[in-house]
Amino acid sequence: MGKKGKEAARERREQRRREVTLLRAVPYEPDQRWWDGGLEPTGRAVAVVTGANRGIGYEIARQLALHGLHVVLTSRDSARGRDAAEKILAAGEPGVSVEWRQLDVTDVASVEDFAAWAAQTHGGIHVLVNNAGVNFNRGADNSVEFAEQVIQTNYFGTKRMIEAMMPLMKPSPHGGRIVNVSSRLGRVNGRRNRIGDASLRDRLLNDDHISEELIDEMVMKFLKRTKQDDWSPTEWPQMYTDYSISKLAVNAYTRLLAMILSDRPEGQKIYINCFCPGWVKTAMTGWEGNISAEEGADTGVWLALLPQEQATIGKFFAERREISF
Repeated sequence: MGKKGKEAARERREQRRREVTLLRAVPYEPDQRWWDGGLEPTGRAVAVVTGANRGIGYEIARQLALHGLHVVLTSRDSARGRDAAEKILAAGEPGVSVEWRQLDVTDVASVEDFAAWAAQTHGGIHVLVNNAGVNFNRGADNSVEFAEQVIQTNYFGTKRMIEAMMPLMKPSPHGGRIVNVSSRLGRVNGRRNRIGDASLRDRLLNDDHISEELIDEMVMKFLKRTKQDDWSPTEWPQMYTDYSISKLAVNAYTRLLAMILSDRPEGQKIYINCFCPGWVKTAMTGWEGNISAEEGADTGVWLALLPQEQATIGKFFAERREISF
């Protein structure tokens, strides 16, 4: 892409940012606010947000609470989670309801304990936002030293939460909502940042071939190669390699689960989608992003709150628009 092309692309992105900023200022009409009123037992929807003590997760939790949902803010670190919840409450916005709960998505027992607590305390949930994630790469650095931790948190942790919480999704005419925080870096056919195996790419995009076994096999092969130190940037993504593979797996799993969930009867629908928040100024990016966490959280909040007649399933979004996998 030449200089003029890059400038045009940059201007299109900025224009879309301006459009989304205006959209965020439009309030939801009373008949669109499915999450507050008539929902048992609290009268409002219960939303769980993982990894929510800072950054995008914190912003998603804060914005959902401002819209009127009861938010369970989770964090691996108890003190940070408590502080984050208290910070939201301390702002003094009317009607805000937030509580914190310790949760480590990489720990099977922690996830099981959390699910049992959610069932006992709230009788289930309406919204799950899988935000908990890690990335150890910065700038031009592309280390895979922590690949196993990245995959275990970003992919297996997300899958573990979905498996634990999906049975707790409360029956509702509006449908349960699962939102996975992902990244464009995990696109199957990204121009530069993609896996080299064309056959694998085709299978991941083919509804007749994609499976949980295929996705797991891909990530385990990648981890095996990194442990043996014989992985190649021609075979795997060139940028933020381990993070990109983890998000590719999340995207693929989102599509797969959407197909499985698509036949659920009315009243038991669960809508699952993923989104890329963009390059956000957070601790994960070393504060090098080009948009705020408040902006980055917007599409995730929008997906969680879509009115039932607009709800979508198995799609990938950025800036409130569908993008390709």
